[in-house]
Amino acid sequence: MFKVGAKVVYPMHGAGIIREIEERLAADRVMKYYVLSFWATNMILWLPVEKVERVGLRPVIGKDMVEKVFAVLKEGEEKIHSNWNKRYKNHVDKIKSNDILAIADVVRDLRRREKIKGLSTGEKKLLESARQILVSELILVLEEDEEKVLAMIEEAITIT
Repeated sequence: MFKVGAKVVYPMHGAGIIREIEERLAADRVMKYYVLSFWATNMILWLPVEKVERVGLRPVIGKDMVEKVFAVLKEGEEKIHSNWNKRYKNHVDKIKSNDILAIADVVRDLRRREKIKGLSTGEKKLLESARQILVSELILVLEEDEEKVLAMIEEAITIT
């Protein structure tokens, strides 16, 4: 069970903080909820404590994982499918996995593809979503501002 103040990542929404744990009446029974606030969207979400595992809520990574994230961003581009639909589905699946290394893969591959060939509208939206999730988590872990984290990501992705 998470505590108030815990930094967590909710799939497809990014990093947030548990602001409260409150009880609410739902379907004629009292249930505990985490009240989450998200850095990037200013969204508040009430998540039933009993659904944490099913939705994939996890703690933010430790500082030891940050090196691995930047190593993934610096790696060579993985072989990505030339078919737009298959490529898009693969990227969506990686984002939904809530695995920061898989999300870093998506950001790296789409950002590099954007620089070389450009992206479709759907892929641009996907890149923004993946980047927001990655940035939101790194901001909480590194305790840096958005501008600095974005610059660090871009530097790591840059093909030399």
